[in-house]
Order: sequence, then structure tokens, then C-alpha cells
Amino acid sequence: MSEGRLPPQPPAPGATRAAIHAAAWVLTLCTLPALVIVPLTLYQQLTLSVAIFIAALVVNRFAGRFATLALMFMSVVVSSRYLYWRITDTMYMDHALDLVLAWGLLLAEIYAFVVLLLGYLQTVWPLGRAPHPLPADRNAWPVVDVLIPTYNEPLAVVRPTVLAALSMDWPRDKLRIHLLDDGRREEFRAFCEAVGVAHVTRSDNRHAKAGNINAALKHTGGEFVAIFDCDHAPVRSFLELTMGWFGREPRLAMVQTPHYFYSADPFEKNLGTFGTVPNEGELFYGLIQDGNDLWNASFFCGSCAVLRRSACEQVGGIAVETVTEDAHTALKLHRAGYDTAYLAIPQAAGLATESLSGHVGQRIRWARGMTQIFRTDNPLLGRGLSWAQRLCYLNAMLHFLYGLPRLIYLTAPLAYLVFGASVIHASAAMIFAYALPHILHANLTNSRVQGRFRYLFWNEVYEAVLAWHIFRPTLMAIINPKLGAFNVTAKGGLIRRRYFDTQIARASIFLLLLNFIGAGFGLWRLTWVEEERIATVWLNLAWTFYNLVILGACVAAANESRQMRAAHRVTLQMPAVVHMSGQASVACRTFDFSASGLGIDLPAGMHYPHDAALEVSLFDGEVEHRFPATVRFSRDNRLGLRFEGLSLAQEQALVRCTISRPDIWSRRWGRHPRAGAIGVLAHIARISAVGFKDMFAHYRDAVAGRLRSPAAARRSADSREST
Repeated sequence: MSEGRLPPQPPAPGATRAAIHAAAWVLTLCTLPALVIVPLTLYQQLTLSVAIFIAALVVNRFAGRFATLALMFMSVVVSSRYLYWRITDTMYMDHALDLVLAWGLLLAEIYAFVVLLLGYLQTVWPLGRAPHPLPADRNAWPVVDVLIPTYNEPLAVVRPTVLAALSMDWPRDKLRIHLLDDGRREEFRAFCEAVGVAHVTRSDNRHAKAGNINAALKHTGGEFVAIFDCDHAPVRSFLELTMGWFGREPRLAMVQTPHYFYSADPFEKNLGTFGTVPNEGELFYGLIQDGNDLWNASFFCGSCAVLRRSACEQVGGIAVETVTEDAHTALKLHRAGYDTAYLAIPQAAGLATESLSGHVGQRIRWARGMTQIFRTDNPLLGRGLSWAQRLCYLNAMLHFLYGLPRLIYLTAPLAYLVFGASVIHASAAMIFAYALPHILHANLTNSRVQGRFRYLFWNEVYEAVLAWHIFRPTLMAIINPKLGAFNVTAKGGLIRRRYFDTQIARASIFLLLLNFIGAGFGLWRLTWVEEERIATVWLNLAWTFYNLVILGACVAAANESRQMRAAHRVTLQMPAVVHMSGQASVACRTFDFSASGLGIDLPAGMHYPHDAALEVSLFDGEVEHRFPATVRFSRDNRLGLRFEGLSLAQEQALVRCTISRPDIWSRRWGRHPRAGAIGVLAHIARISAVGFKDMFAHYRDAVAGRLRSPAAARRSADSREST
């Protein structure tokens, strides 16, 4: 492990520190098994659970990493104790059906327990790496080739990325921009000639994105290679912040930065949570990658990263054996003895997927690719990795196997409610005494660790939406890892009409129906079941009602909202000046911007007529840039402008003043306040209620539409859309 990777530690003699570590390990290894396997009566178990949870609540009030480690230890104790009890005391079944269903649930719980432990390992001590300074002599800075692969994305999506790359603060003679056009389009060639970047094509599309990059590596010669997806526009400081570590660590092969998205992903758009709830990817880029960095296990994510060419070439270029070429490339680099680094500072921003179906397709590719790596280049096997690297990679791959366990959790209580099958052979009181502490401690610890990057219960919504869709491809990848092809994630599209995606929601609706049936059976059982089993019925009913809330939110996510903006608006306050012929210039501030327009806050009393032509000034440091614009609306001291007839030079200046600003994305990173479990669950319940309402409205309209003429049905739909 390199010097830059070590966490800060108090000064102490090496021998003393080693002795303390050894003593801590001995104490842990001696204490943990005893705490886990000691048999207790119901009341003793309840007393122990309450005592440990009170201790956890007290510890949670203290700041610092030691308190976090203590919470993790207590969580591991109660979860291990629960799993040991499940395996040794609750698997005595009289019927074959009970035994099969019980083993299904137990295996799902073992999977969740392993992922919990590996998650604690990954996030135990996020490194928090800071940028390392570059040499003062700019002549000593290396040559960097910037590669921007594209296939079928529109030029409007690609232009800002190319212009932002051209704006990066790096010596002009040491920065070479290459647009890798696998679509071989004439308009792309003309654009590249106009802005002075290389337009790179090849005769085939073999190995998709990985093959595109590898072909470009053969025709470029820079010491380092920066890679950006065609919609990920870098800020000006990208290279200045990432390149310093390469000079400090000769074996450093890659520096990765977060993927930040300035548009709402389908969950955020359809559920109305954009900017208020951490999105699906924030946990990975905000915490897990930073935690991986401690163990030298941060991996390449395909974009917003710099690679050392010599290291990349040594492992054969970008990996082509699987459809997750990025993570597989990082695994090869680590096996070859190279280091990687992660800077948790957003230095580029891009577009999220527009539709839930596109989002699901992207996750299917990730899940299939990680499973392919698990089968063909398993990190637990082979040479070159430390034990910590093996476990970090293992968790990344196990994560995408959640499809079947999540489906089991969403249906497990039905075994008892519908069939009377006992999947946990224990009383409700014993289940309560062992399972509740496991759940409470895991949630308390994860809430503290993940706080700003993932709210409680939201992972269950994300996983429930995707579970069925990724279960099949991951199963097939385990059976035959060669199945499946690379699919390009569409970006920059429009959704002109609100609609309910029945294809994506089908599995959630089916699971909803099953849980409604289970709830009905459970309520019916309450009318005749023996008194000693009433608590068991209520326990399974509570589980079912929770599943209904989660599945209702899944259905809400499938109700696609309209996306009519080709250019997404981004909130940004910065100085501006409005110039109009015959009037004095007016100093003001922006409130948002897009590639096509600008929102302006005017001084009190100011007004401009609709469609008026004017100019607006924005500032790049001390440099003023003027842009022609037209007034699209003017009300309440607010002005909406649309840019008109920008030259190529003005487009690039606009990029420098907006999306290429060094601080624009980092100021928004990890700013979510911590949220309590009750408040989060209430929020999801409200979303779930909307999901039920939208689902019933969709099927009501579908049935009504069958009874009307096609023309009348279209008129009704158009009327709702205009409303």
C-alpha cells in the first residue's frame, strides 16, 4: 500500500502500534464467537438485544470514526447471532414444501449478511484523498490524449463535451482531443474540423466502446489517456486535479472521479425526488469508491478518468472479454501490480438516462458484465490481488446478484399467509427477539455510514424495480458467460407524452397482486387461527404491508413523466449584465442556464418585452463574453432568454462560463441532509399511494378505451395530455 493511501493515524512507535493492533484482533476473535453462539432464553436474548441497542444509540451520538467502528462491530455481533440462530434453531421442518421455502429464505439472508459484512469492509474508512499538486514548471507536465467515444448519440449531446475538453486548463501543445466516432458521421467530421480536434473512425464496430478506445490507443501517443463518455463534459480543472498523483506514485495506473449527472434519472424524474433524495448512484461514487481507495481497490468506471498508457497497454488495452469493460480493465491492472486512485470531487457532469426502460437496460448490462467477470476472472482466484482487493471486487460482483434474494424477500411472508408453510420454525416472539436487533442495528449503522449518499429503504425500491429484470441475465451469465452483447445507453432523448410503462412494471404489478392476495389470506386467518399463532400472522402481515409500500413506489417509478427539454436546465447563480439597444446596461444575476437559454433575476421594476432582441454578458474570471439572445418570458422580475445564432467561438465561451466552471458540480456534491427512518418511510409511503392511484387510473382508462371507438380514445388521451 502506498504512502498516499494510508489513513491518518496518531503518532506512535511502530512496535507499540503493532502490539495494539494485535491485541485488538485477539480480543475481537475471542469475544465475537462467544457473543454469537452462546445460547440464551427468550428473555435473556431480549435483555441482551436491548442492552446492545441502547449502547449503539449512545455510541451513535459521538462523532468520529471510532464510534462508527464500534457501531459496525455491534451490528456484526447481532447479525451474526441472528444468522447462527437461524441456521441452528429454525430449520427443523416436517414438510418438504416448508423445507424448500425455508432454505430459499435462509440463502437470501446469508447473501444479505455477506453483502452487509463486505459493505462494512468497503466503507470502514473512506480515504478522502485530496488532489496532489503538479510541478510548478508547466513544461514538465505530460502529454494527455483525451478520448471521447461515441456511436449513435446526436451531435447536440456531444458538442458540449468536446468544447469543454478544449477548455481544460492544460498546455495547448500537451492536450490532444480525439472524438472516436463509431457512427462514422459526416456532420461529426465537419464539427471536428471546425473546432480543431481529431475525428477518429474505424472500419468496424468490433467490441463496441472498448474496441473503439483500443483502436484509438494504437494511433495516439500521449503518456496519459483521459476518457469521457460523449455526454460527460469535464470542467476546466479536471486534469490539474487528477494528474498530480501520477507524478507521486510511479505504479499508479488510473485516477477515477465521480460520475455526476445534472439531469434527473428516471427514478428522480418519475418520483419527483430530484435534488431532495440521493439518487441510485450517489452511494457508489460518494462513499464506496472512496472506501475502496483505502484498499487500493478503486476501479475504472468507463468515463471521467485518466489512465497511464503504458499500464493500460501492458494489460492488453481496455478489456473486451465482458460487457463491463471498465471494471474488468481495473481488475487486470490490479492483478498486474498497479495501483488505482479515486478523487471524490466531481470534475465532469453528464446526462442521466431519460426513461426507466433505458435505465433498466443499462443496469442489465452492468449486472451481466459483473457476473461475467465473476465467472471468467473471479477475483477470489488467481494471482496479484491482496485479500482486501479480492473482497472489494467480490462485493461489487455480488451486489448485482440481488435479483433472486430481493424476489424472495418480496414473497416470503406469502408462504405462511397463503399456504400455512412455516419458513422460520420459531415463535413470533423468538423471531422478534433475534431478527429485530439485526434489522435495527444494520439500519442504524448504515444510516450513519451512508447518511448523505443513501437514505434508508430507498435501496429496496431501486432493487425491487430491477430485481426481475436483472435476475434472468445474471442467471444466464452464470450458466454461460459468453451470452449477451454490449448495448449503448441512449442519452439526450425526449419523452413527449406521459405514459405508464407496463412492460417494466409488469413484474411489480404481479408481485403486488400476490401480496394483496397474501394480505387477504392473512386477514382471513386472523378470524380462526389459534391464539398462539396470531402473533405470527401479524408478523407476516406487517412484512406484507411493507412489501406493498415498496412495490407501490416501484409502480410509481414506472409512470413516465414527460421530458420535453432537449437542453436540461441547471441551477446556477452568477453575475450577468443585460444589454439592450437604446437602454442602459443592467447588472443582474442568473438563476439557471442550459445550452439554449438563460434565466435572469432582474432588479425590482425592470421589464423587457417578449421577443425583444438583446445581449447578455457572462464572465469567465475577469473576461467578459457577450451572447445574443431573445426574451422568451418576462414576469415577476424574472427574465427567460433564448440564445440566438451563437458562433462556434461563442458556444465555447458559453461552455467555459457555465458547465466548465471548476466549482460548479463540486458545490452540489454530497449536500443532502441526513434523514430519519420514519420520515423516509413516510415519504416512500406517500409515493407508493400515488403509484397505486396512477396504476388504477391507467387500467381504468385502458378498460374504458376498449369500450370506446379508437378515435374517441385518442381524443381523450390528447385532452389529458394537453391538460
